Amino acid sequence: MTDTKAPKEIIERIEKLRDLINDYRYHYHVLDESTMSEAAADSLKHELSQLEEQYPELITPDSPTQRVAGRALDKFTKVKHAERMISLADVFSKEEIRDWLERIAKLGAVNPELFVDIKMDGLAMALIYEDGLLKQAVTRGDGKVGEDVTMNVRTIENVPLRIDLMGHVEVRGEVVIFKADFDKINEAQKAAGKPEFANPRNLAAGTIRQLDPKVAASRPLKFMGYDMVSPNLPKNSDVYDKLNELGFRTSRQQKVYKDINGAFEFIEHLNTVRGDFPFGTDGAVIKVNDRKVYQALGIVGKTPRAAIAYKYPAEEATTIIKDIVISIGRTGAATPVAVFDPVQLAGTTVRHASLHNADEIARLDARIGDTAVIYKAGDIIPQINRILTELRPSDSKPFDYEEALHEQYPELEFERPVGEVVYRVKGSSADQMLKRAIEYYASKPALNIEGLGEKNVEALIDSGLVSSIADLYTLTPGQVMDLERFGELSAHKLVENIQATKNPPLAKFITAIGIRHIGAQTAIDLAAHFKTLDNLRDATEKDLTEMPGIGITVAESILAWFADEDNLALLDKLKEIGVEPVYEDNSNGKLAGLGFVVTGTLDSMGRDEAAEKIRALGGEFHSSVVKSTNYLVAGRNTGKSKLEKAAKLGTKVIDEAEFLKLLGE
Repeated sequence: MTDTKAPKEIIERIEKLRDLINDYRYHYHVLDESTMSEAAADSLKHELSQLEEQYPELITPDSPTQRVAGRALDKFTKVKHAERMISLADVFSKEEIRDWLERIAKLGAVNPELFVDIKMDGLAMALIYEDGLLKQAVTRGDGKVGEDVTMNVRTIENVPLRIDLMGHVEVRGEVVIFKADFDKINEAQKAAGKPEFANPRNLAAGTIRQLDPKVAASRPLKFMGYDMVSPNLPKNSDVYDKLNELGFRTSRQQKVYKDINGAFEFIEHLNTVRGDFPFGTDGAVIKVNDRKVYQALGIVGKTPRAAIAYKYPAEEATTIIKDIVISIGRTGAATPVAVFDPVQLAGTTVRHASLHNADEIARLDARIGDTAVIYKAGDIIPQINRILTELRPSDSKPFDYEEALHEQYPELEFERPVGEVVYRVKGSSADQMLKRAIEYYASKPALNIEGLGEKNVEALIDSGLVSSIADLYTLTPGQVMDLERFGELSAHKLVENIQATKNPPLAKFITAIGIRHIGAQTAIDLAAHFKTLDNLRDATEKDLTEMPGIGITVAESILAWFADEDNLALLDKLKEIGVEPVYEDNSNGKLAGLGFVVTGTLDSMGRDEAAEKIRALGGEFHSSVVKSTNYLVAGRNTGKSKLEKAAKLGTKVIDEAEFLKLLGE
């Protein structure tokens, strides 16, 4: 305790309250036991909070009251790991496990004692303690550099703020959301009319990456320990014993075996009971138990030689491939995607699966109309296992990849670099694609972000401040001010303009994300039909082609965009940082049901502005005179062709003054 004028009995009371609350926390959040009711525990916490408010000099960093979420951060700080956070190589059969044992035997690890544990599906995290106090929590990142998320992790109730071990201690584990808690969260989302979350792992990862710690505090995150980098204990089984002793929760499933046969039996047992575990899992971890031998075996690439992850066979289902569409990713890579009717797989609805590249299509001999066996790799990513050729239609044709590229993207040229399996847009680079995407996102037909023109977009990307559209929303004036093109006023203005687009009209957002063939009017039609972005994201080919004006080409383009993993990751990230498109119903506007074409030069506004005003009032803006065009607005220097077409179709021609009256101006 620090020096204080507080009475001795108050000091003792505070110490006893902390001990009792921490004991309750440990039993409730680590051991799944309850030493008192939640109401009683809340009452004790309230008393402690009041005493600390009265005697602030008695507050310590490890007090239970200090879990309370602090202020929101501007961004996360990058942190270099003292020791790389590795990932394990996956194996899928007993034969591969035996092959692994043979490989490490050749390196000196003959018949090693094996440590086996269930593999938890969460977000990898490192907790760093100094002299018993939690100092820092860091995500895995790329294994070498992670992000400091300490404020968020401090809100996790089963993370000890103090441990009974001095010196430098680094504990590693997974941040997870238990399945029962996840179901309750989605029930609440559904009751509130909000979209449900995809799966516990994504929600846990997304929550930890929220800049506002209050979000983390509001969700039932848990930390499950599985390793200690320091101190370096003799065996991996010793690590689990130490973690339990220090008050960390572990899987409680670990076992040690002298031979692989016992390990096989245990792995098979885990597979039969894993559905009953509170957390998600897709496999088992097998390690050499002796940590000295483990470290001596070293690392290959990003994976240790002394440990592997055995993946359980994924749940499978069959479905018919309705189409194969090709998605152009942010680097210009062309990725084929199999599209099929919605099918339930591992508890989620699946509508498409990546076919990866032309070679994979050829290997599978996947064709439109084929019946495919699909599964979820790692319980998350849908994959095609094999094609049931016995059920293939008699008129089936092999999929011609280059012909499909030409049909779906006639205006683009593709090349397949020597030694690569992926076709790419000729002359494209990741930075060029990103610059074009952000310029379009900020353009007038899209979100109209003033100050985000070509040169400023180049400056933001070339400086490394922006590597995706989502990064725009995490920019701070201080970061922007450091760039050559900006001063204090312009930097603040740009950030304000970007933040003002966090709740854009749904139609504008659909335009902004740059789905090929989707112009402003089609985006309006899609927004009016589907009402939410999630509904559009889940749309099938049938849902789309049943809409007036949406043919197979446009439908394929939409399906391809929403099948691309990079695009889906972008949408998830935008949602995490608060970008939520809003549907605006203009169907009852004064111009509803009327179609307009503007030709020539208007004195009061440009064509884009005229189009915006027409659409805002429920009207349709046409690029050329068609049967459904009601008015041709003729400005100065109007060409003859449109006037002749209007006369032929009986379209009414009005001047600018009449147009302004219709607008109510």
